[in-house]
Amino acid sequence: MRIILLGPPGAGKGTQAIRLAEKLHLAHISTGEILRQNVKNNTGLGQDAKGFMERGSLVPDELVSRMIQEKIARPDVKEGFILDGYPRNINQAKTLESILEQDSCDIDIVVYLDTSEAVIIQRLTGRLVCNGCGANFHIKNMPPKVEGICDNCGGKLYQRTDDSEETVKKRIEVYKKEVSSLIQYYDSKGKLRRLSGDEDSEIVLDKIIGLAKTDDLHKA
Repeated sequence: MRIILLGPPGAGKGTQAIRLAEKLHLAHISTGEILRQNVKNNTGLGQDAKGFMERGSLVPDELVSRMIQEKIARPDVKEGFILDGYPRNINQAKTLESILEQDSCDIDIVVYLDTSEAVIIQRLTGRLVCNGCGANFHIKNMPPKVEGICDNCGGKLYQRTDDSEETVKKRIEVYKKEVSSLIQYYDSKGKLRRLSGDEDSEIVLDKIIGLAKTDDLHKA
């Protein structure tokens, strides 16, 4: 099973991807995590990407796609994956198809978490991030056991500078422009499934699992 999760900032893609990977016994592929790991390990690709990241620029498609290709080639990913943060445009989608074609496989379903602006703003302006392991918490929705301290590693929690309401609105606008053609692309292939990202995370998780199981039955 190979699943892509799409959705605007604050839709809960990262959280859902981690939990789906556990529930469905699939690899979780996060482009953000792959980038951070390559930079941390000082790989050739990491060195190439670091300059763009330090300048606040988007890492070029070619670099990101090479990292994704390396990840997908690993033995623990062969049984399937949840892809979070990639593709972000049609060029990346076509590159992904070419990568998977080498193993005679394809994406099974693309789940778009359609989330309202009000919910996104509420989630992101209250988000807390661990400076150690990168885990996410929320001031109201998912507070840490000890204020300001990560439950997982004991790292310090902070609020990202780009999680202000004004910045979040701009990010939503940019994302919608960026992803609209990608949504149409997967819809035309009959792979797109839409779910409300406004619902409780447990409800959303159950619905995604239901879609995955239904798709498996159809293929059988």
